[in-house]
Amino acid sequence: MLALSRGLVSRLQRVAVDSQLSLRFLSSDAAAIRSRIIEPKPSAMTPNSKRTGLIAVKCGMSALWDKWGARIPITVLWVDDNIVSQIKTPEKEGFCALQIGCGHKKDKHLTKPEVGHFRAQGVPMKRKLREFPVTEDALLPVGTSLNVRHFVPGQFVDISGITKGKGFQGVMKRHGF
Repeated sequence: MLALSRGLVSRLQRVAVDSQLSLRFLSSDAAAIRSRIIEPKPSAMTPNSKRTGLIAVKCGMSALWDKWGARIPITVLWVDDNIVSQIKTPEKEGFCALQIGCGHKKDKHLTKPEVGHFRAQGVPMKRKLREFPVTEDALLPVGTSLNVRHFVPGQFVDISGITKGKGFQGVMKRHGF
């Protein structure tokens, strides 16, 4: 079950009460969702706030041209469905961090501890898990889906990646002759 915002939960409860239809979303589900909602701190996001990152796959390179005709190389990234799978708070772990999972993986291909971790949090099984340190005002509820709208156009981002190993190579390939 996805974590929903408090406003959406209250709207769905009103829809269920007003329309008198049998919806799959019941008040018992709303109570379970409400228990996982992180209450926002009174302070708003500041320029020093550190937001969470995303997990992406590099698709390739391309180029764009600016208004003066200068060529700008760009990297094309594919952002799979990223979901917050765990929250680490200062009260429990001593630091603030979000664990993000991406990709799909069947539970038969995961270890029992990994399956237990995902089931305890109530999120779908994910292929990759990464932890991103964040500030307290940037914590998100478990089950929150993240996509490219997390970023704004023109925003500077830090990228880290894992290179593909080529093994022991000869001089031609190794030095690019």
